[in-house]
Amino acid sequence: MEDEVLFLTVTEQAKLLKSRKVSSVELTQAYLQALRTQGAALRAVAEVTEEVALQQAQQADREMASGKYRGVLHGIPYGAKDLFATKGIPTRWGSPAHRDQVFGYDATVIERLQRAGAVLAAKLAMIELAGAGGYEFAHASVTGACLNPWDRTRWAGGSSSGSGAAVAVGAVAFALGTETWGSITVPAAFCGVTGLRSTYGRVSRYGAMALSWTMDKIGPMARSAEDCAHILQAIAGHDPRDPSSADMPFRYRFSTWRNHRFRIGLLPIDFAKNSAPDAQRCFEAVLEIFRKRKANLAEVKLPDLPYNEAAETIIVAEGSSAFENLIRSGKVNELADRSQVVGLLSGLALSAVDYLRAMRIRAEAMKAMAKVFETVDALMAPTLLQGAPPVDRSLNETWVNMGGNGGFANLTGLPSISVPMGFTASGLPLGLEIIGAPYEEAKIIALAQIFQQETDWHRRRPPA
Repeated sequence: MEDEVLFLTVTEQAKLLKSRKVSSVELTQAYLQALRTQGAALRAVAEVTEEVALQQAQQADREMASGKYRGVLHGIPYGAKDLFATKGIPTRWGSPAHRDQVFGYDATVIERLQRAGAVLAAKLAMIELAGAGGYEFAHASVTGACLNPWDRTRWAGGSSSGSGAAVAVGAVAFALGTETWGSITVPAAFCGVTGLRSTYGRVSRYGAMALSWTMDKIGPMARSAEDCAHILQAIAGHDPRDPSSADMPFRYRFSTWRNHRFRIGLLPIDFAKNSAPDAQRCFEAVLEIFRKRKANLAEVKLPDLPYNEAAETIIVAEGSSAFENLIRSGKVNELADRSQVVGLLSGLALSAVDYLRAMRIRAEAMKAMAKVFETVDALMAPTLLQGAPPVDRSLNETWVNMGGNGGFANLTGLPSISVPMGFTASGLPLGLEIIGAPYEEAKIIALAQIFQQETDWHRRRPPA
């Protein structure tokens, strides 16, 4: 099989499969080989699921040959972040303390993708416990530091590290990630792929490791915004096993939004203060595209609230509660990053007063953001202001001037999509982030799709 096929979008691969120009088994075998070679070289793979993958691919081929077609994802190989339960397959949560963990059931998203005919090819590497205690180094994982396919001295981002790297290097057609604060958008930006964080409650979290019950969100990482829409359609919707999941199925038609005159709020960014000329250059080119599309662009100032502090407090409190048994058993000391251990231990001492204050701030923030979205359809800014940092240095050093929009957006449960918007002078990808109102993923996906119709950044491939 030609290498180029592995880098086609899901939508393009689906046409090849439906017309039977390529079989699911052929596509799956090619991706399995890529996982063992390129994926493994980047430390992006937690477990190759070859037996399951080939069984599912053979079933997909039989069904399509008989005229039963399940949709765009039918026969498409994907990878899942290694915090989703997969029956009989190790689910290690990226943690040395959970290296032998195996569940006897599948997470809801795994079940739903199987119903859509997708093929599970791998469990993908992640930061241990999704960074529950706050981590300092990229090596905070049972699989080691996940390397960036554009420069292997750089980090792939976290905590959905393997999901971003595996998609970028052509080791899977798409991947599932999760985000509590930046865990989809950061690796999407660093690895040059498209990552969609869904609204809190849009996708069932049954069978997914819990870090922060009130902030964890699930979403796809793929080559295009259109791909992300197809994947979200398959996994969204209420699940009685997750009471926080909303009865809000997702449907998307680009034609609904193609000629819409969007009102875009631009988040204020001090590029000079953050020494970010590359991000400024790329972002100005983005804005020029939307000006030509007659979008209404205006700077928006968010209400002055301690978003980041409230989000940090909630994550610390809920994370330490989620992993209380691990902490009190002493097995927490098996984690790879000492900062995680310290952070989880300190979370047990956080007062109820501090936690409830953070929850009150969140309530005010949600009201404030609702008012912002009365005047705009979406918010827009660079996902981050710098390219991927060196993989072997402390994030306390390398995150200076990185920027980011994760605090307010994750605190208030907003959906977001990060798409490639260009490169730094040294050839590292930079991302554009588009943030929407709750349950308005269709608008931000449409804006991303418009941008990707005008550019080819999402088509670029890492060096061989």
